[in-house]
Amino acid sequence: MILQALVRCYESLAAAGKLEKPGWSMVKVSWGLELTPEGQIQRLWPLESADAKGKKRPQLIKLPAQTKKTVGVVSNFLCENSSYILGRDNKGKPERSLECFKACAARHREILAEVEHPMAKAILRFFAGWNPQTAEENAVLAPEWEEILKGGNLVFCMDGVYAQDVPEIAQAWDEAYADDENAEMGRCLVTGQKAPVAILHPSIKGIVGAQSSGAALVSFNAPSLESFGKDDRDKQGQGRNAPVSTYAAFAYTEALNYLLREPAYHSRLGDTTLIYWAEGAEEEYSSAMAGMMFSDNMEQEDLKDVMEALSSGKTVLWNKLPLNPDNRFYILGIAPNAARLAVRFFLQNTFGSFAANLDRHQKRLEIVRPAFDEREGLSVWSLLRETANPNSRDKKPPEPLVSALMRAVLMNTPYPAELFIQTEIRLRAEHEVSRGKAAILKAYLLRNVVELNPDNHPYKEVLQVQLNENTTYLPYRLGRLFAVLEALQLKANPGINATIKDRYFNSACATPAVVFPTLIRLAQNHLNKLDGGIKVYYDKMITGLFNAVEESYPVRLSLQDQGIFQIGYYHQKQKLFTKKEETENV
Repeated sequence: MILQALVRCYESLAAAGKLEKPGWSMVKVSWGLELTPEGQIQRLWPLESADAKGKKRPQLIKLPAQTKKTVGVVSNFLCENSSYILGRDNKGKPERSLECFKACAARHREILAEVEHPMAKAILRFFAGWNPQTAEENAVLAPEWEEILKGGNLVFCMDGVYAQDVPEIAQAWDEAYADDENAEMGRCLVTGQKAPVAILHPSIKGIVGAQSSGAALVSFNAPSLESFGKDDRDKQGQGRNAPVSTYAAFAYTEALNYLLREPAYHSRLGDTTLIYWAEGAEEEYSSAMAGMMFSDNMEQEDLKDVMEALSSGKTVLWNKLPLNPDNRFYILGIAPNAARLAVRFFLQNTFGSFAANLDRHQKRLEIVRPAFDEREGLSVWSLLRETANPNSRDKKPPEPLVSALMRAVLMNTPYPAELFIQTEIRLRAEHEVSRGKAAILKAYLLRNVVELNPDNHPYKEVLQVQLNENTTYLPYRLGRLFAVLEALQLKANPGINATIKDRYFNSACATPAVVFPTLIRLAQNHLNKLDGGIKVYYDKMITGLFNAVEESYPVRLSLQDQGIFQIGYYHQKQKLFTKKEETENV
């Protein structure tokens, strides 16, 4: 399913003129070798440019498709590194470098032998006359010799024209690419057609953490991975285990590499790279989806209205393109795994269904926010940050949680238990119920508890956006009471270094019967330090919370009720802050 969707993506991008026909692709190039008609190097053209950070980046140029490199010696056509084109590198293996040069020369003689264009003749003369042993003595290359040996690709040009742009040379390559006498025929699992099978699939580049030279999405490198009868030691089973045609292999890798090059089509969550695209590969669908998944300011960016309209099945205009809610949409999560890639998840649905699920998710997260928090919504990344240790050097969230949370949000399934557990772990360590953590607790309990048991569940009345002063649900009331007792202590002891939250918060959540009698005795001492209206204010608030409770303190609260306690604490604290701000404004 993944490869089929990517092949269709390639065909859409190729039809729009954004990708090249089979046999051609965009390749990173660092240097241009300008040749004379006699095959001598006349000039060296630097093709790298500095990015915003001043780092040199190779130029992307349309070239013959690159051959998948293995431990063997295999040469590309018209574009290679110094090992193949000059016969020299800095790897300390001169015999192998010479072997690479000979393979490159043979490759070019094979394809250009019948081409009469002067450029083709110049390239063949270059390989015939070049001596790798004295390469560093070349006056043109000497000033940049060390940089050339670092591995950047080189291409040929003459009179300001690249070799691949010469029609006769391009035609020779097309014929060579299409006419592979050694190709093995088979039934393609992607297209269903009988066609030449790709033994090695092209590399995927752009996954952070994977090899910079590229990694494989489909590969077989051990007998345990091979199919019965496809493990011929001489042929090394490889792509024969899951036959994919050379066209399909080229198409899916070209599409995936394009999506990884263009910022609108991908994002990162921890170690996982998310790639998302519509059936027609229009950029507007991807940019809108990225905004709905990762923006914290949805109202400012008009994303909230877009999401709600798509959820109700309406077509909306985004960047001057109508977004059809019935259009198919795909979301692929990939993580690095050395020379290979691991698929974390692959989700597909209509664009409108994804938007509707994101809208439901955002509504569950709605909770009163502090005045200083200007975020309209909470993105997936904001939620994941709440589960990470802010004091650690690596602030990434637990990797399995990333995939599990994305699945739950996008497919409207129950949230992973690890989301709730990791949030509770951070609350016990930090003793701070932030907006993000309170929103996670609320959304988790709504989706995983209330929505699965909708008939008069007691959590319904406490999982609200703002404080519910009428509910008598005990864990919620105790959370509110703890917030009031903390505020009273701060009022009675201005500038205190440690509050009851630092000493008692965790035990108050878990074992109220053990802690609250102590907290009430402390509260009486704090009340005695106050006088006048402020003393009456706190005394009435504490009394009001007590009067509504007709049960004794629970010996122990379940993990879910501890979450309710923390939400009650958060709601009451925001209410106290609101009253304080209103008083100060008056």
